[in-house]
Amino acid sequence: MDNGILKYHDSQTKEDKEICDFLYEVISQNLPEAENKIWHAHPVWFLEGNPIVGYSKLKGCIRLLFWSGASFEEEQLNPGTGKFKDASVRYTNVKQINAEDLKRWLEKSKNIQWDYKNLIKRKGMLNRIK
Repeated sequence: MDNGILKYHDSQTKEDKEICDFLYEVISQNLPEAENKIWHAHPVWFLEGNPIVGYSKLKGCIRLLFWSGASFEEEQLNPGTGKFKDASVRYTNVKQINAEDLKRWLEKSKNIQWDYKNLIKRKGMLNRIK
Protein backbone atom coordinates (compact mmCIF):
# COMPACT_ATOMS: atom_id res chain seq x y z
CA MET A 1 0.00 0.00 0.00
CA ASP A 2 1.25 3.46 -0.93
CA ASN A 3 2.48 5.34 2.16
CA GLY A 4 0.09 8.24 1.49
CA ILE A 5 -2.88 5.87 1.32
CA LEU A 6 -1.72 4.12 4.49
CA LYS A 7 -1.63 7.48 6.29
CA TYR A 8 -5.09 8.31 4.92
CA HIS A 9 -6.50 5.04 6.29
CA ASP A 10 -4.77 5.49 9.64
CA SER A 11 -6.33 8.95 10.02
CA GLN A 12 -9.88 7.51 9.91
CA THR A 13 -12.08 6.31 12.75
CA LYS A 14 -12.10 2.55 13.38
CA GLU A 15 -15.32 2.03 11.38
CA ASP A 16 -14.21 4.23 8.48
CA LYS A 17 -10.79 2.57 8.41
CA GLU A 18 -12.46 -0.84 8.07
CA ILE A 19 -14.43 0.49 5.08
CA CYS A 20 -11.32 2.01 3.51
CA ASP A 21 -9.25 -1.14 4.06
CA PHE A 22 -11.95 -3.32 2.49
CA LEU A 23 -12.38 -1.00 -0.50
CA TYR A 24 -8.62 -0.81 -0.99
CA GLU A 25 -8.27 -4.61 -1.04
CA VAL A 26 -11.12 -5.23 -3.48
CA ILE A 27 -10.14 -2.36 -5.78
CA SER A 28 -6.46 -3.36 -5.82
CA GLN A 29 -7.29 -7.01 -6.52
CA ASN A 30 -9.63 -6.13 -9.38
CA LEU A 31 -7.59 -3.30 -10.92
CA PRO A 32 -4.03 -4.66 -10.60
CA GLU A 33 -2.93 -2.70 -13.68
CA ALA A 34 -4.09 0.62 -12.22
CA GLU A 35 -1.85 3.20 -10.60
CA ASN A 36 -3.09 4.34 -7.18
CA LYS A 37 -2.13 7.34 -5.12
CA ILE A 38 -3.46 10.17 -3.02
CA TRP A 39 -5.01 12.69 -5.41
CA HIS A 40 -6.93 15.74 -4.23
CA ALA A 41 -6.45 14.46 -0.65
CA HIS A 42 -7.95 10.97 -1.08
CA PRO A 43 -7.08 7.57 -2.63
CA VAL A 44 -7.70 7.32 -6.39
CA TRP A 45 -6.94 4.65 -9.01
CA PHE A 46 -5.98 5.59 -12.58
CA LEU A 47 -5.84 3.69 -15.86
CA GLU A 48 -3.43 5.30 -18.34
CA GLY A 49 -3.61 8.54 -16.34
CA ASN A 50 -7.42 8.67 -16.33
CA PRO A 51 -9.09 8.63 -12.88
CA ILE A 52 -11.37 5.61 -12.52
CA VAL A 53 -12.35 5.10 -8.87
CA GLY A 54 -11.61 6.54 -5.47
CA TYR A 55 -13.02 6.97 -2.02
CA SER A 56 -13.16 9.86 0.41
CA LYS A 57 -14.35 10.75 3.87
CA LEU A 58 -17.50 12.84 3.95
CA LYS A 59 -19.42 13.90 7.02
CA GLY A 60 -20.80 10.68 8.47
CA CYS A 61 -19.67 8.28 5.71
CA ILE A 62 -17.08 7.06 3.24
CA ARG A 63 -18.06 7.81 -0.36
CA LEU A 64 -16.94 5.46 -3.13
CA LEU A 65 -16.83 7.40 -6.40
CA PHE A 66 -16.59 6.17 -9.97
CA TRP A 67 -15.64 8.97 -12.36
CA SER A 68 -17.63 7.40 -15.21
CA GLY A 69 -20.19 5.65 -12.98
CA ALA A 70 -23.29 7.43 -14.29
CA SER A 71 -22.78 5.46 -17.52
CA PHE A 72 -22.69 2.10 -15.71
CA GLU A 73 -26.51 1.90 -15.50
CA GLU A 74 -26.32 0.62 -11.93
CA GLU A 75 -29.25 1.34 -9.63
CA GLN A 76 -27.16 1.44 -6.44
CA LEU A 77 -24.84 4.16 -7.77
CA ASN A 78 -26.12 7.72 -7.36
CA PRO A 79 -25.23 10.01 -10.26
CA GLY A 80 -23.47 13.25 -9.46
CA THR A 81 -24.92 16.62 -10.32
CA GLY A 82 -23.77 18.74 -13.21
CA LYS A 83 -22.16 17.88 -16.52
CA PHE A 84 -19.79 15.17 -15.29
CA LYS A 85 -20.46 11.42 -15.57
CA ASP A 86 -19.61 10.45 -11.99
CA ALA A 87 -21.68 8.30 -9.65
CA SER A 88 -21.13 7.20 -6.08
CA VAL A 89 -22.34 5.17 -3.15
CA ARG A 90 -21.91 5.97 0.55
CA TYR A 91 -21.03 3.59 3.35
CA THR A 92 -21.23 3.94 7.12
CA ASN A 93 -20.35 0.30 7.90
CA VAL A 94 -18.17 -2.24 6.11
CA LYS A 95 -21.06 -4.75 6.19
CA GLN A 96 -22.97 -2.51 3.76
CA ILE A 97 -20.46 -3.22 1.00
CA ASN A 98 -21.53 -5.92 -1.43
CA ALA A 99 -18.25 -7.26 -2.84
CA GLU A 100 -19.92 -8.73 -5.93
CA ASP A 101 -21.50 -5.36 -6.80
CA LEU A 102 -18.16 -3.66 -6.25
CA LYS A 103 -16.35 -6.14 -8.51
CA ARG A 104 -18.97 -5.64 -11.25
CA TRP A 105 -18.62 -1.85 -11.00
CA LEU A 106 -14.83 -2.14 -11.16
CA GLU A 107 -15.10 -4.25 -14.32
CA LYS A 108 -17.37 -1.60 -15.84
CA SER A 109 -14.87 1.10 -14.82
CA LYS A 110 -12.31 -0.54 -17.14
CA ASN A 111 -14.71 -0.75 -20.08
CA ILE A 112 -16.70 2.47 -19.70
CA GLN A 113 -14.51 5.55 -19.45
CA TRP A 114 -14.94 9.24 -20.03
CA ASP A 115 -11.75 11.23 -20.66
CA TYR A 116 -11.15 13.12 -17.42
CA LYS A 117 -7.40 13.15 -18.03
CA ASN A 118 -7.77 15.73 -20.84
CA LEU A 119 -10.70 17.67 -19.39
CA ILE A 120 -8.74 20.91 -18.97
CA LYS A 121 -7.10 20.61 -22.40
CA ARG A 122 -10.56 20.18 -23.93
CA LYS A 123 -11.93 23.19 -22.01
CA GLY A 124 -14.42 21.17 -19.97
CA MET A 125 -15.65 18.95 -22.80
CA LEU A 126 -15.95 15.29 -21.80
CA ASN A 127 -15.44 12.67 -24.47
CA ARG A 128 -16.05 8.98 -24.10
CA ILE A 129 -12.84 7.02 -24.65
CA LYS A 130 -14.19 3.49 -24.02
